[in-house]
Amino acid sequence: MPPRKRPSDDSAFRPATGQNPAVHLDPFLRYQEVEAGMARNTLLAYGSDLRQFVEWFATRGPGALHAIDLKVLTKYLEHLHARGLSSTTVARHLVAIKMFFRYLLLEGILRESVADLLSSPKLWQHLPHVLSPDMVNRLLAAPQAADRFMLRDRALLALLYATGCRASEVVNLQLRDVHLDEAYCRCVGKGNKERLVSLNPVARKAVEAYLAHERPLLAARCESEELLISKSGRALTRILVWALVKKYARRIGASDKVSPHTLRHSFATHMLAGGAEIRALQELLGHASIATTQIYTHVEHTRLKAVHRRCHPRG
Repeated sequence: MPPRKRPSDDSAFRPATGQNPAVHLDPFLRYQEVEAGMARNTLLAYGSDLRQFVEWFATRGPGALHAIDLKVLTKYLEHLHARGLSSTTVARHLVAIKMFFRYLLLEGILRESVADLLSSPKLWQHLPHVLSPDMVNRLLAAPQAADRFMLRDRALLALLYATGCRASEVVNLQLRDVHLDEAYCRCVGKGNKERLVSLNPVARKAVEAYLAHERPLLAARCESEELLISKSGRALTRILVWALVKKYARRIGASDKVSPHTLRHSFATHMLAGGAEIRALQELLGHASIATTQIYTHVEHTRLKAVHRRCHPRG
């Protein structure tokens, strides 16, 4: 369904400035899901952010759309900062508000979007935490025979690092998405965009062992199309994936900051260190913008500077 056009004249404009903004939240989220194809996790995040804004706005008195001006939005950003939220999180809240106002503009509910007058807060360049290749190897080998689902956990860790996929993308992998003969799998990322990611020999071997010896036992309790399943036979959750990565990271003495996304960051950084081109890495990671991928060039540059300081006689 093509997006509706913004009304072009005053006769088409139907002001609803006296309405409470809360009445437009659900229609906005349905529009983003059905017409814009927004990913479910993004929808949940935007819905949460906007409900927080509406609840905060309601505490200031009768909350009508016409009362939301630049001063109100600035006060809200100050409120978010006062809560101790990071600049990145505050920026996400602002993006959700801007998209909401653009929707109201598109629907002819508002005549202009005051949110577009705000610029995103300055984002500090937080370099992602990255494991060394040796630490990655130790992490991939951390699941042992004493662990209840050693083969599944090894396959999970190997997939996260070999593909650079997000945890949500890995848990949504289905059996038909994995092609071991050709050493690749098909994953669905943000915005329901599909991409092909390669499987290195370690990941391929780990998945083969899991499929041959452990998954059939797990699947006996419940039929599931997902590749990675729990003891109940159902698909793993992102929360369980997070807990498993934390468990094995602690086992090898890694930082408590290690998470599933750490393996994605490590994949990207190690690819660049190995000579991968930034555009190719953008496709492998499923980034919509090259600017998102370029943070890994800063990570690699930081590593090289550290090596230079350590090894150069005048470092």
